[in-house]
Order: sequence, then C-alpha cells, then structure tokens
Amino acid sequence: VQLQASGGGLVQAGGSLRLSCAASGMPFNRYTVGWFRQAPGKEREFVAVIRSSSITYYLDSVKGRFTISRDNAKNTVYLQMNNLKPEDTAVYYCAANGGLILSSLRDAHAYDYWGQGTLVTVSS
Repeated sequence: VQLQASGGGLVQAGGSLRLSCAASGMPFNRYTVGWFRQAPGKEREFVAVIRSSSITYYLDSVKGRFTISRDNAKNTVYLQMNNLKPEDTAVYYCAANGGLILSSLRDAHAYDYWGQGTLVTVSS
C-alpha cells in the first residue's frame, strides 16, 4: 500500500491550495482516508477525514474553509483549503485505514498507512 501526498506550497493568507493523496495497492473505495498536519514543535493534529461512505468530519478550526472529497475512480482523496491562515502552516500528511470505528477517526495512531507529507506555508 502506498500513499502519495502532493499539492503543498507557499501561499499568502486568504489564499487557497488543493492537496491530493493518491493511493495504490489497496481497495481504495473501502478505505477511510484522513488528513493530518504537524507544525514545527507541535504534535500531529487531525484535520479532516472521509469514510468509504463519503461521510466527512473536520477539525473545528478548519470547518467552512477546508473540504475533503474523494474520487474512487482515480484512487485519490483531495483536501481543498480556502481562506488559509498562517496558523495552517504545517506538513500535511494523508493516512488510510480499512476499518475504523467512529471514535478512532481523529486518532493518528489508528491509521495503518501514511503518505510522505507535503509542506504548506501560509505567509501573513
């Protein structure tokens, strides 16, 4: 199983980016895929998750600004990030797991597979 995250970059506050997480080696449509982020000196933090049913959950601070979606035909999950803020600066990781209960969706330790991370830098 491989996950490849891409789409990070440098953007001004208020700008937008779209991250992609391309998967291979697994029945993608059955997997829950999450995005996490880690800022320098901080713990890895849950950002958003999309289940195989396409039900989504978000970190409160990104609700209304970020949208997670999936294209099963392309084995890809996207994270559209709008109205970015300097506090969104972090390395963003995608992660996947074939079966997660509701209480584990926001727990990074519950995910079996991880992408390599993509850096998002938001300047003020």
